[in-house]
Amino acid sequence: METSNKDVRTCDKGHRYTKSSDCPTCPICEQERKPDKGFLSLLSAPARRALENNGITSLEKLSNYTEQDILKFHGMGPASIPKLRTALQEEGLSFNK
Repeated sequence: METSNKDVRTCDKGHRYTKSSDCPTCPICEQERKPDKGFLSLLSAPARRALENNGITSLEKLSNYTEQDILKFHGMGPASIPKLRTALQEEGLSFNK
């Protein structure tokens, strides 16, 4: 049987969780802060954080970027682009050309 390289950690809020990477993010805290609505609610936690960490919290701000710009953000993957494109289109917006 293979041994796991997961560490048991406790976040500042007291949540206990296991992680095998160096990522300090508590998955329980991330789930608690996930929006219930809006375009950020459509994304995975890493993709959502990638936008938030770059100050993109509205579709208007998102429309100032090209798809290629967004894909350069750490945590953003190609699977998120169609979701973002659709959210922009629903508001009459699009990615910058």
